[in-house]
Amino acid sequence: MSEPELLPLLDSLPTERRDAARNRELLLDAAQGLVERHGPHSVTMDAVAAAAGVGKGTVFRRFESREGLMAAVLNHSETEWQAQVMSGAPPLGPGADPWDRLLAFGRSRLETTLLHAEMIREAGRAGMRSFAAYSFVAMHTRYLLAELGVTGDLPILATALLAPLEAPILDQQVTIEGFPLERVYAGWVDLARRIVGRDADPPESF
Repeated sequence: MSEPELLPLLDSLPTERRDAARNRELLLDAAQGLVERHGPHSVTMDAVAAAAGVGKGTVFRRFESREGLMAAVLNHSETEWQAQVMSGAPPLGPGADPWDRLLAFGRSRLETTLLHAEMIREAGRAGMRSFAAYSFVAMHTRYLLAELGVTGDLPILATALLAPLEAPILDQQVTIEGFPLERVYAGWVDLARRIVGRDADPPESF
């Protein structure tokens, strides 16, 4: 089973004129800067237009609504994360043992979802990760499971591994129930061990 290719996000724009693509990147960079400095709640069409030095109408023509803008920022971050999985440094990227890659993938996905949780909420329905984005993580998980020699219905097993890393579940556990991050990750690792059929690592001796 070959490693999945980097997938374009479902709502990625078709090939654009060079100036149009440059303007889109300018607006996304301005929106991302506002998110990093002040949080997703600070991202308004007026604020992005001012930060990018363009008229508000330009922002509306490009993204149609604030939710559309937030979804574009989210998808931009998703594309960057996919690139790290496909060609970044191990163990998240290629070159590490499949089990180590799976653990790094779960940790990175968990942290990325929590990092973007507020942005996902701010984007509303438009902020739901696209089908292409989910397809990438599903195929990558199935690839790692196959590399680990897991048998059975890999698409269903991959879904079982991915579900705890999605925003609604993490919102419930971390935000509402107050589970610490390490507890959530340890539980996910335990689930991964059960699916892979791998015994827990022996405790370190001192």
